[in-house]
Amino acid sequence: MDTSFQPQQADDTHTHLENQAAESESTPGNDQAPAPTQTTTEPTPYEPVSMDASHRLVKPNQAFLDWLGYSQEAAQGQLDIYDLDALQETLDQAHALYEYAPCGYLSIDASHRFVKINQTLLDWLGYSREEALDQLDIFDLIDATWRQLVYDRLEALREGGTQEAMEIELICKNGSRFRSLLSFTAVCNAEGHFSHTNTTLVKIIDRRAAAQHVVAQDRFLRNIADRIPTRLAYYDKDLICRFASAAHASRYGKRAADMVGSHLSEVVPPDLLPEIFPHVTAALAGQVATVEIDRIAADGTHHYDEIHYIPDFQQDVVEGIFIELHDISERRRAEILAHNTHHELEERVRQRTAELFQSEQRYRLMVDSVQDCCIYFIDEEGLVTEWTQSAQRLHGHNAAQMLGRPYRALLPTDNADDEIDPDQVLQLAKTHGQWETHGWRQRDDGSRFWAHTVLTALRNESGELQGLSSITSDMTATKKREDAMNRLNHTLEQRVDERTQQLEAANKDLDVFMYMVSHDLRAPLRHISSFVNLLEEQLGKSVDEPALQYMRSTTQATQRMGAMMEGLLEYARLGRVAITVQPVPLTPLIEGVISHLEEENPGRPIEWVIAHDLPTVQADATLLTQVWNHLLSNSVKYTRPRVKARIKVGWKTNTTGGHTFYVNDNGVGFDVDKAQNLFTMFQRQHHSMDFEGTGTGLALSQRIIQRHAGRIWAESAPGQGCTFYFTLPSNGRELQINTPNIPSPTEPTT
Repeated sequence: MDTSFQPQQADDTHTHLENQAAESESTPGNDQAPAPTQTTTEPTPYEPVSMDASHRLVKPNQAFLDWLGYSQEAAQGQLDIYDLDALQETLDQAHALYEYAPCGYLSIDASHRFVKINQTLLDWLGYSREEALDQLDIFDLIDATWRQLVYDRLEALREGGTQEAMEIELICKNGSRFRSLLSFTAVCNAEGHFSHTNTTLVKIIDRRAAAQHVVAQDRFLRNIADRIPTRLAYYDKDLICRFASAAHASRYGKRAADMVGSHLSEVVPPDLLPEIFPHVTAALAGQVATVEIDRIAADGTHHYDEIHYIPDFQQDVVEGIFIELHDISERRRAEILAHNTHHELEERVRQRTAELFQSEQRYRLMVDSVQDCCIYFIDEEGLVTEWTQSAQRLHGHNAAQMLGRPYRALLPTDNADDEIDPDQVLQLAKTHGQWETHGWRQRDDGSRFWAHTVLTALRNESGELQGLSSITSDMTATKKREDAMNRLNHTLEQRVDERTQQLEAANKDLDVFMYMVSHDLRAPLRHISSFVNLLEEQLGKSVDEPALQYMRSTTQATQRMGAMMEGLLEYARLGRVAITVQPVPLTPLIEGVISHLEEENPGRPIEWVIAHDLPTVQADATLLTQVWNHLLSNSVKYTRPRVKARIKVGWKTNTTGGHTFYVNDNGVGFDVDKAQNLFTMFQRQHHSMDFEGTGTGLALSQRIIQRHAGRIWAESAPGQGCTFYFTLPSNGRELQINTPNIPSPTEPTT
């Protein structure tokens, strides 16, 4: 307490306290915050305040105590006149809190005029305090459509009822409007009659805008999550789904809205839970976990997924986990396809890789133990400006030797293996932002190492060049390993070329031999046939039946032998004839073959089932016609015992882009297990007495298909018909063959 304060006379003190009370009554800071409807009795504010000789309050006025915030017990005998300065400061603080509160305060009397109004509400409305208190009532601020509703609320409040908060639109002095939330409480006088209201107003336009912004932001973020390739979901620490993108939900056959609120065990199939649960547990423990899963999706398709489990840290506490699901099916299928493609080559070189493997092991150990890398900085002229410890360890030069020297001093003078000149590398790095180069580097001790150097231009925000960084890695081991692989590949290519040339020479000799043999054998056959005809003419009618039968058998044998020679000649010719590849539409081609066969077999009841959408293929039209003629004529021949023959032609596209064709019949069939030589010249599955033929058609068909880079095979069983398949790759090489699902000849066709 200030020791310089001089107490006034009792009369002066009494007058001062009355003035304080009068001023406090007019101070808006006395209003309480809005509360439920209440009835208060207003005490008389001008009763005198008595003090004893020690300046303590003896009989304080109740209204005075209410303004000061003291009870009778706390004030009487404990509060002295010197505490009034502190109390006045408290009253001033309360007044400021009332005037500049973040919401509007006002009091409305029974005639609907303003009794009190705080500065916040005056600022919102644009009126001065004098205008509001002297000229306005509540209805001047309300649109006509709201006035009756507000009037009814105020009347109900006067009669003692309770009123809920209501939203209305207020009109400002400049004509603008804003929506607000009004809350009323009633204040009564000492007789219990209505005196005025205590009313609060809160602007709600900002709250609505914030809510709309949150909704729009949520929709925007969900749209982003639904359009990125990553399938994203979020689970809280109780493993309850709180967010899921549409792509993530579709993988489980659900909608994103259906997943939210579901437990992880309700989303993931039960057979996958034991596999992923340890990773989920690790993520909840704060560790990032990754797993690859091979599974069948909800739509039945086969997928390979890479799943990342990432903990969500909130103030160093894991509150949930993010689950990122990446579809790596295409990558895995490509890996499998590449593995199958290189399998044959790997088998060829397997016996020759033992020594290379040992060398590779030595190189790998060296690379693992020496993984050197360094960084240093140069200016735009190529002079070293900063030489780090890592550069010193790799190159052997210390900072005193290198600072201020051109970086090309690290290159040996005979570095002919560098891609381009160091000055050009420097210029390219400044022009393109970054440039890579390989070449030998020379250490301080004179030794060399093969380096991979990346020069990067360093620019500031204005694009001005500040210098360049050089990151150099010791790639000596990699260089040696690449050289060894190149030498091995070169040797292997030479051996393959030699074997290919030998095989081509052998095939050429074989073709020449077959062609010469077939020509040399045809002359004796012609002589035998001619002499038999002469003998038959010579004997005339005097020949007996056994002799005639012998001559006929000889003639048939020579004719069969001639047909076999023709087939042998054709087989040899196919090895030398040039393939003329052109677009060949199969529908008219097959229709022509069928027409020819029907002319050769008049009266035979044959049901032809030909696919209506046969494609156009790239092939030799003449040779491909021979293939279809051989296969379809076989079906016609071996369905002869059937009352009604049924021959079906179809096709499908392979995954590699080629086509697989098939010819299916309901003929006599054969045992595939006993037909290992099915496509060998002159090999037959049925006796010539049962079915005519020379056994050359399938061998010729196989050779034609092989010349087109395809393959041919058969499926059959005795008495159950036969199906021949062959492929025509679109790019000259086929990596995989898919056998179409062919119905049994006895099944009805839909």
